[in-house]
Amino acid sequence: MVSESGLDIKQIKKDLKLILEDMIELSKFKAENVIVIGCSTSEIAGANIGKSSRPELARKIFPIIKSKLYEENLNLAFQCCEHLNRALVTDKKIAENRNLPVVTVIPHKNAGGALAAEAYNQLENPVVVEKIKAEGGIDIGDTFIGMHLREVAVPIRSRLNYLGEAHVTLAKTRPKLIGGKRAHYPE
Repeated sequence: MVSESGLDIKQIKKDLKLILEDMIELSKFKAENVIVIGCSTSEIAGANIGKSSRPELARKIFPIIKSKLYEENLNLAFQCCEHLNRALVTDKKIAENRNLPVVTVIPHKNAGGALAAEAYNQLENPVVVEKIKAEGGIDIGDTFIGMHLREVAVPIRSRLNYLGEAHVTLAKTRPKLIGGKRAHYPE
């Protein structure tokens, strides 16, 4: 199904589901872990990041991300664009549980990005926070989510590296390994 904008929405949705399945299967996240989602709908559509925000595309992919990750009992934080200093839209209970200060702003397609704006509109109790240290993340379109991941970030290799025209990177985190060559680590 190719939309008016020339995007094959059916394929994008299918590919997104596969990427999410790979991330879940390969990451071994624990219940209640936070996953940061950075997404440029412009990049998915083949435009440069921040140049052609696609709210209609965000409306199509948001429910897939939310349902798949909620099904795994994972928490979500949607990274805004650079115009909001990469703040994050998340649920109020996550902000409270992690003692994250809430900031006052409402993301929209031109300041925050289409997917962050959709998250703000669709989450039950949305808030915006400046920072989080998440256990994993999905970066769709090279949005640079690394500032919101815990140390140490480890790449996850999906069967797909692209969603539409956007480069996709997945990550999980692990505790630092300390102690040098004499140390022993759990498997």
